[in-house]
Amino acid sequence: MFGKMFKISPSISIFSSKTMFLEVNRYSSREDSTLGMLVDVTKKRDFVCYTIEDEARDEKISGETRIPSGSYNIIFRTEGGFHNRYLKKFGEEFHKGMLWLQDVPGFEYILIHCGNTDDDTAGCLLLGDSSSQNINMDGFIGNSVAAYKRVYPLLANHLISGGDINITYIDADS
Repeated sequence: MFGKMFKISPSISIFSSKTMFLEVNRYSSREDSTLGMLVDVTKKRDFVCYTIEDEARDEKISGETRIPSGSYNIIFRTEGGFHNRYLKKFGEEFHKGMLWLQDVPGFEYILIHCGNTDDDTAGCLLLGDSSSQNINMDGFIGNSVAAYKRVYPLLANHLISGGDINITYIDADS
């Protein structure tokens, strides 16, 4: 009966979601940095890697403040300095565009990329395979390029295949 009334596109699935759900669980925010863990919560809670961002602030200071907690969609950004550098660094077979968070209040061009300390970010999310505390020293994540090379293809391939990615930032540090 419905087949005669509506034409259903084969690319639309009403029974399964093509959305990948990620969480950044922020667990330690200090004077200069915020440490966290990136977790894939699409099907179950799978640890992905460690993260570092700028510190929390009541008032935003450009290039020195983490983004607000909340949920954001991720798409590709295929222009700009980071994109051009990563294209050169990783090659076009690997790099399809920067992972870009959308509609972040008061921020533009929030990306996911490589880096080890808060000095390597201006509000963006940096990925690493190890983490050092930020209690009595500056926060640090290690093996950032290795983590990026492991995580990026998973996210990029999901976007390329027509899926959506949603990332939620949770302030477990407050």
